[in-house]
Amino acid sequence: MSSDTLAKAPAAPDIPENADSLRIVPQRRPGQWTAAVVVLALLALVVNSVLRNKAFQWGVVADYFTSDAVLRGLWLTLWLTAVVMVLGFVLGTLLAAARLSTNPVLRSISWGYVWLFRSIPILVQLLLWFNIGALYPQILGVKTVDLLGPVTVAIIGLTLHEAAYAAEVVRGGILSVDRGQIEAAQALGLSRWRRWRRIVLPQAMRSIVPPAGNMLIGTLKGTSIVSVIAVQDLLYSVQLVYHRTYQVIPLLMVATVWYTVVTSVLSLGQYYVEKHYARGSERAR
Repeated sequence: MSSDTLAKAPAAPDIPENADSLRIVPQRRPGQWTAAVVVLALLALVVNSVLRNKAFQWGVVADYFTSDAVLRGLWLTLWLTAVVMVLGFVLGTLLAAARLSTNPVLRSISWGYVWLFRSIPILVQLLLWFNIGALYPQILGVKTVDLLGPVTVAIIGLTLHEAAYAAEVVRGGILSVDRGQIEAAQALGLSRWRRWRRIVLPQAMRSIVPPAGNMLIGTLKGTSIVSVIAVQDLLYSVQLVYHRTYQVIPLLMVATVWYTVVTSVLSLGQYYVEKHYARGSERAR
């Protein structure tokens, strides 16, 4: 490079000696702060309206919040949610394994199951199972009406529906694991069971847990639909009360507050489970 070119090159900017002591001023965003103030003001108006509106009858809400009928309905809702989630994910895992197998028959059956049960609304499925006695009056020599009560029908309908979504969640989690990880485990001579337990599942759970947590919360709220077949869950229990007392709004608020409390606890648990399986990853940081 010639001396003329060097002479034309721009000089490096002078760096002040006290550069380390200079204060960095963040960029001002008045629009965001204005929007935040407006949102908080509207939220305060809504909260004030809810708390001061006598039509909510908060005293009645407090009286029935821990009543025996409501707590029995809450217990059945929690029990039904747990049973459906466990059975749904067991069946969903089997369907996911069939979908990932090399057998074309198993893949087709698994795909057909997921397609069918994701296509039919859950309310329609429950009503079909509730009226299955019209198609099959007897099962194994026992009257269908005696064999399939409302709670059993609710478990069957919700589980079959849940398994279709669980299958896709599990399948997506397994496919998210890099193929090179499995090949490296094979090269180390690990058995198939150890590869799944030590390599595949810990990494797949990072992708499985978030949608599974959302499914759990969705199932908890979705159990309210079983009230249409007279299962005495939380919603049906408060309905029985307000059909007798005609206090519709406060009893619905009892159910609303209980659903909110339980889903908040489940969301907190989901956060810590996600944090556990995200250890060592960018998501954890």
